[in-house]
Amino acid sequence: MSRVSNQAARVLGMLRTMHVIREFEEAAGRAWHAGHVRGSVHQYVGQEAIAVGVCANLRPTDYISSNHRGHGHSIAKGADPVGMMKELFGRADGTCGGKGGSMHIADFSIGMLGANGVVADGATIAVGAAQAIKILRQDRVAVTFFGDGAINRGPLMESFNWAKIYNLPVLFVCEHNGYAATTRTADVTAGEGFVARARSFGIDGESVDGNDLLAVDAAAERLIARIRAGGGPAYLFATTYRHHPHNTRDTGNYRTQDEIDRWKQKDPIARTTAWLLSQGVAQEEITSIENEARALIERAFEAALVAPLPSPSAAYTDVQDVGAPQ
Repeated sequence: MSRVSNQAARVLGMLRTMHVIREFEEAAGRAWHAGHVRGSVHQYVGQEAIAVGVCANLRPTDYISSNHRGHGHSIAKGADPVGMMKELFGRADGTCGGKGGSMHIADFSIGMLGANGVVADGATIAVGAAQAIKILRQDRVAVTFFGDGAINRGPLMESFNWAKIYNLPVLFVCEHNGYAATTRTADVTAGEGFVARARSFGIDGESVDGNDLLAVDAAAERLIARIRAGGGPAYLFATTYRHHPHNTRDTGNYRTQDEIDRWKQKDPIARTTAWLLSQGVAQEEITSIENEARALIERAFEAALVAPLPSPSAAYTDVQDVGAPQ
C-alpha cells in the first residue's frame, strides 16, 4: 500500500467491502434472471456506504438485524460471500443450508440475526437482542437496518417504545431511499416526517448523507459510542438511493431515468474513490481492490452452480420443538 494516513487506510478497507457488496449484488441479479435463484432478489446497489459505514464501528460480538434488502448488511458484518451465494442458489452448504434464500440469510457466528421479509420486524428482533444484552449485562450493542417504508409500520413504533422505556443498547438505522417498494414514501408519510417518528418516543439521533461513507462512519462512531456508554437507544437517518428497481421482478417504471441518473452521480463508491485519490492513494491500489472483489464473486458464483442441493431429510432439521413432543 502507498504511504497514506491511517484514515485513508481505514477507508480503503471499507471501499474493499463496498466493492464486494456491489459485485455480489450484480451477480445475484444475473443469477436470478438466468433462473438459478428462486423467489426474488432485492439488490443493495447504491446503498453500500450505509451498511459498511455502520458495521465498521461494530465488534464481532455485536448484533445486527436486517430486512428484505439484506445482502449488503450481511457482508458488511462479516458473512462469507461464497456461502451467501450458495444460499441464494438454495444449496446445502449455503449460509443457512439452502433453506433461507435471499430474504432470510442469518449467521449467528458473526452476530447477524437474520434478514426479514416482514417490513419493520427486523427492529423487533434487534430490540429483543438488546433486551438480552441488558439482562445479561454484556458489553454489546444491537443495530437494526430498515427502509423508509418501515417508518409507518406498527412493529417499528413498538420497537421505539420498548427500546426507550428500558433504555436498551440499540441503534435504529433508517435507509431512506425514497421508496416503499414502488410508492414514493414522502407521499404516504404524515406529520413532521421520518426523524420525528423516533423523536416522538424520546429517541435522538442524527441525519446523514447515506452516500457519503465518511459521514456515515463518523455518525455511527458517535452514536454507537454513546450507546455503549449506557446512553440508550439512538437513531441514524441516512438518505440514499437504490440504483435498481425494488426487486428483480420489478420493472421500475414509477421512476424517471433522469431521477436515476441524477442519483448515480452521487454514487457512494465513486465518491469514496475520489476522496481516496485526493488523499494520495494510488489508482493501481483501487483498481486492484475492484479486481479482487470481482474475482471473489465470480468464484462464489461458480461454486454455487456446482454445490449440492439439500437432501430431502434436511426438511426435518432446524425445526424448533417448544415444549414436550406431541
